[in-house]
Amino acid sequence: MNIQEQIKKYIDSLPEPKHSDIEVLHKHIPKLLPKCKLWFLDGKDDKGKIVSNPNIGYGLQTIKYADGKTKEFYQIGISANTTGISVYIMGIGDKKYLPETYGKTIGKASVTGYCIKFKTLKDINIDTLEAAIRDGVEQTK
Repeated sequence: MNIQEQIKKYIDSLPEPKHSDIEVLHKHIPKLLPKCKLWFLDGKDDKGKIVSNPNIGYGLQTIKYADGKTKEFYQIGISANTTGISVYIMGIGDKKYLPETYGKTIGKASVTGYCIKFKTLKDINIDTLEAAIRDGVEQTK
């Protein structure tokens, strides 16, 4: 199964309104990030144990670890969680940046150093989410 098929299967498995909201985000993010690399992480480790929620990822960055090793990873990720949806903006160095820059204007959402979590898309300002996504990608180029 290719990445597009895995993503479709994942989205189709979600209950409403998560299904529709994730589908909207999945159609919208590639328009913000044309030609971005597409990822799908099923949430399982090498041994098949579930370690996280499945994630759809967009973009490409190289993460550098303290020991000098590097790993390619996505810049933006989306995932359904128990209460709604998480949008991950990976690689921003300053963990106060997202909450200080977008926390007050995003709407009804929790904003941490790399994650914007909300119940449904109607609870947030989509323009602010787009700005945060663009900003995060710009910072990890």
